[in-house]
Amino acid sequence: MTFIETSIAGVWQIVPKRYGDHRGYFSEVFKQEEFERHVGRVIFIQDNESFSTHGVVRGLHFQAGEWSQAKLVRVSLGTVLDVVVDLRHGSPSYGRHVAALLSAEQGNQLFIPRGFAHGFAVLSDRAQFQYKVDNVYAPQAEVTLRLDDPALGIDWQIPRHEMILSEKDKMGILLKDVKPYKD
Repeated sequence: MTFIETSIAGVWQIVPKRYGDHRGYFSEVFKQEEFERHVGRVIFIQDNESFSTHGVVRGLHFQAGEWSQAKLVRVSLGTVLDVVVDLRHGSPSYGRHVAALLSAEQGNQLFIPRGFAHGFAVLSDRAQFQYKVDNVYAPQAEVTLRLDDPALGIDWQIPRHEMILSEKDKMGILLKDVKPYKD
């Protein structure tokens, strides 16, 4: 696996090696020892999966306080634009975002530490999105950051009028109203 730290400290793009032949390919997508050597110790407790069609944008979500989650995300079908926003108190990159194309074809992944809002836009006809988390889902602690907040300046690569959003995602708050994450 290749581990590449992004422009925001703590966020890593991970590219597993693929071994292919006429039958297809084999790939190790997660190896605890190698992950810890590059990223650090994270104990994932749950795997989640979502399926979406073109134009769906999910996010930007995070869980506040003790319910914050670190995530390791990947796409097993299709292509998405994955976006994370730094909400860590005192971080030099607070309010900045990283956007990465994740695809089943490339097999690349993104590690998102605690203290980030996360979302993705489906760019292919369909996408199956998988992620590991290190904390349970706590609906009482969930917060949605507005995906079109001008302070974030995110290019979702889908026109706003073509986005398919949940009611919750339409009602997100602005960055200026977020309480920064503290360890």
